[in-house]
Amino acid sequence: MNPYRNFDNYLKEYPTEDGYFGKYGGNYLEDAELLRAFCEYAEGYNTIAQSAQFIAELRRIRKDFQGRPTPLYHCQKLSNMFGRTQIYLKREDLNHTGAHKLNHCMGEGLLAKYMGKKKLIAETGAGQHGVALATAAAYFGLACDIYMGEVDIAKQAPNVARMKMLGANVIPVSHGLKTLKEAVDAAFAAYSREYHEAIYCIGTAAGPHPFPLMVRDFQQVIGDEARAQFIEQTGHLPDKVVACVGGGSNAIGTFVPFLADPVEIYGVEPLGRGAALGDNAASISYGREGVMHGFNSIMLSDENGDPAPVYSNASGLDYPAAGPEHAMLHDMNRIHYVTIDDEEAIEALFILSRVEGIIPAIESSHAVAYALKIAREGKPNSVIVTLSGRGDKDLDYVAEHYGYGDAFLRKRGIVLK
Repeated sequence: MNPYRNFDNYLKEYPTEDGYFGKYGGNYLEDAELLRAFCEYAEGYNTIAQSAQFIAELRRIRKDFQGRPTPLYHCQKLSNMFGRTQIYLKREDLNHTGAHKLNHCMGEGLLAKYMGKKKLIAETGAGQHGVALATAAAYFGLACDIYMGEVDIAKQAPNVARMKMLGANVIPVSHGLKTLKEAVDAAFAAYSREYHEAIYCIGTAAGPHPFPLMVRDFQQVIGDEARAQFIEQTGHLPDKVVACVGGGSNAIGTFVPFLADPVEIYGVEPLGRGAALGDNAASISYGREGVMHGFNSIMLSDENGDPAPVYSNASGLDYPAAGPEHAMLHDMNRIHYVTIDDEEAIEALFILSRVEGIIPAIESSHAVAYALKIAREGKPNSVIVTLSGRGDKDLDYVAEHYGYGDAFLRKRGIVLK
């Protein structure tokens, strides 16, 4: 029996009508106003997203404004370094605004217009979601408030400037660890006050229903394109598919079209400085079931069951929970969740930059690093890696902490010709 056939009707089965992926997901909001807002949101999405007009307009936007389809690029020189593994990059860094985030932000902006809303509210960590949503707001003529932790504002100055230039209000969050989790808290609070005129646009495939469903639907374009492009280029399916996972939007969009195929799938989590609590953001690898931000999933928690402090040098991955669909697919043993630490990710960033002339985001570099691990095993493989974003936003941070590559690579015993 082919085990992959269990996934033939996957999209019809998950999530359930009330937003569950197995035991994960759902809507656990206690605030009555927020719960009412999310029910309105779910009803609006389920109605509007099925209309031919909405779908046709979204397709036109993707083609004419976003620049889709993005290329699937064979890294011939990088592949030749290892000899037996062929590495292909799904170039979401070439999507307009430089990352995959615009895939769902344009969909959410279009949904806001259809629902008669006047403002988009969101959080951002690395700033890519904030830039994408500010872009969508400008495109659709909507106001835009972006909540961002002060730590991330300091790390991601180029993206902060881009958001402001696009007309968004960037609102600093100064409580707690001043990073992504706190930005989500602040954005939720704002939405509960303003939902009559605004919609909240989460930056990942997490949160209360309908966010995990909606973001997956909008991001699935990545995997749909990559699968068709790989078959067109090679005549067969890849052996492996790899993407980085924080909350998991680029990853779930990449993975879902391959679930029913005989393909190994790897979600790469940030190990950060190590396995100790507070030193990483690898929630599936080191977490346990719990509820936060209105949904049930696997999360990193302290002894009281509250969300634990997390860390990664990739601001877009430092969130203490994975999306509920990832949690279910982990329990089903369909996706392998693995880890890459800070220095492995930076090594991959420098190698890809030097060998192929492509500077990836630190988030994406986690996925590239795992593909390099596969290649170093010396077995014949073909691997698709989703390059979720470009590294422009990280240049100052990388230069300050790791230099420009020469000394760092030498220290790790790597010599590039």
